[in-house]
Amino acid sequence: GPPHVFTGDCLFPGGIGGTQDDAARFASLYGDVKARLFDALPDETWIYPGHGRDTTLGAERPHLDEWLERGW
Repeated sequence: GPPHVFTGDCLFPGGIGGTQDDAARFASLYGDVKARLFDALPDETWIYPGHGRDTTLGAERPHLDEWLERGW
């Protein structure tokens, strides 16, 4: 079956975890999430955040550029 990842507060449906409007923290977390999850795992990967609803990498992947542009 597909991989399953518990992301805690790093990745949620609709974006990465809170970085308190700190550009360096956002860049670090975004880079880690992109490299360790999106670049390494297939779209079928189920994501279980620290709270809220589950999602898949495939559902979130189309929004990576949007997250980068908005900075949160």
